[in-house]
Amino acid sequence: MDALNQYRSESSASESDGEQPRKYASPVVRQYKVDTAPDITGYVPGQHELTNYIAPGQNTMQYNMAYKDMVQPLVGPVDAEGDFGNKTRNLASGTAEAQAVDEQTFRKQERMFRQRGIAADPSIGASGAMVGTQDAAHNRSKRRRKAKGDVGVVSGENAYQGPWAGFEDDTKGQVSGPTAEQLEEYEERMRQQEGPAGPAGPSKKAKGVMAFTAGQEERTLFHGKSERDYQGRTYMHVPAEQRGEAASKCFVPKRLVREWKAHTGGVSAIRFIPESGHLLLSSGMDGLVKLFDMQTSLQQVRTFIGHAKAVRDISFAGDGRAFVSSSYDTFSKVWDTETGACKHRLAAGGAVPYVARFHPDNPHAIIVGQGDRKIVEWDTRANEVVQEYNQHQGAVNSLTFFDEGRRFVSTSDDKSMRVWEYGIPVPIKLVADPAMHSVPAVALHPGGRWLVGQSMDNRLVVYSSGDRFRPHRRKQFKGHSTAGFACQPAVSHDGGIVVSGDAEGRVWCWDWQTARILDSWRAHSKVAICAAWHPREASRVATCSWDGTIKYWE
Repeated sequence: MDALNQYRSESSASESDGEQPRKYASPVVRQYKVDTAPDITGYVPGQHELTNYIAPGQNTMQYNMAYKDMVQPLVGPVDAEGDFGNKTRNLASGTAEAQAVDEQTFRKQERMFRQRGIAADPSIGASGAMVGTQDAAHNRSKRRRKAKGDVGVVSGENAYQGPWAGFEDDTKGQVSGPTAEQLEEYEERMRQQEGPAGPAGPSKKAKGVMAFTAGQEERTLFHGKSERDYQGRTYMHVPAEQRGEAASKCFVPKRLVREWKAHTGGVSAIRFIPESGHLLLSSGMDGLVKLFDMQTSLQQVRTFIGHAKAVRDISFAGDGRAFVSSSYDTFSKVWDTETGACKHRLAAGGAVPYVARFHPDNPHAIIVGQGDRKIVEWDTRANEVVQEYNQHQGAVNSLTFFDEGRRFVSTSDDKSMRVWEYGIPVPIKLVADPAMHSVPAVALHPGGRWLVGQSMDNRLVVYSSGDRFRPHRRKQFKGHSTAGFACQPAVSHDGGIVVSGDAEGRVWCWDWQTARILDSWRAHSKVAICAAWHPREASRVATCSWDGTIKYWE
């Protein structure tokens, strides 16, 4: 710049004779110092000293370090034994240590504590310690038997029981249920609820109980803001997420998604709508049937009112546009799923309908299993019985179509299973055995070749549904306790997992191939009466219980 100024002054002097040269001020150049290193939080020069990190086990360095840095002690987390960084990695995320006691040993000690009142302490570090008292174990181990009785007395007081005499604190064989006074009180309460008009009069709402009389007109209640969306679609519209292919592999659910307390009494059955599974139907002991949205809002969308007593079973038609409900008020009613209207009322001879099923291909044909040992087939177009299947010796508990609707199997309290050709009132197969227990609930395997039944001897039995209907004696699912309860089992849509509830409110999952228990968890406070697997999702299961709750697991 000085050279330019000098050049400028010389040229000006040569051009103008005698003129003074001009002077230009030199520009100021400012220089900024840029420091891109980040600040170190908490570092104060002179008080803290920055050192290089050395990993445990490192034996080479690429730079020189001071001696005081190399001899510093190791810092970091230590394991339960006080070691630092000495254990090998047995997982991708690190090292997993063994727990205090394995599950098998814990369950064994738990059973011993319930039976004898004493068990080993499972706490960490409690080696050899016991839980409970010796007095409790001594009292439980010495259970006194009842007297054998007199050999000459056949019945009544002091009758001979011999080696079959039970223990003093046993209740086996004793009559259970309400007493005569309790039954009389219940009947009086029911008469007060019916009112002076009798059974056909208006119903009254007792404390904590919803009662509906047989003469009451069926009605429905919608719980949403609007029955149609901005495109004019109702809740029957299948969401886009449920239109693709179903999940190819199913897994055991691990967490609770949603819980509903929808019924005043217990819940008797739940059913997913076929194919899509975006709606769930439930029936309760309060005489109500309710519908839930299982895809978007997870809320109750509609209530169907019209039964006078508890609803025992429900079943969708093949397309899901209608369903049938069976109640202890001797009526089976066909409802429109979308509008909530009652389309048909079916009653045959005053018998209680225990179960009702639509034919898979004919939505106008319904077969109903009744308490009078009959199976009746209804044609809803004529509203009359067109066929009777009358071969059972006890109440009919379940009906299951298979072989693409050409055949169906029925189970009864007479501890037998009968296979029928649809439309022919003569059974083609009878399955009965003196050692056989009643099978009140049956589920069809998605492959169509097997039937899974809930036997009353605490096991799930499997029957082949091919040309030769016979039991598969080597495939049984055990571990749960269901004696006396018709817990409805279910099979995942890939056919790999079997799920069922039990009398203790637990939900059990088994592997179909090996019959091995995959998982079990406590789901309800009372008996888990029904389980239903989502027809498309990989790990979504709905369960219901007599505690009045419906739970959705994932």
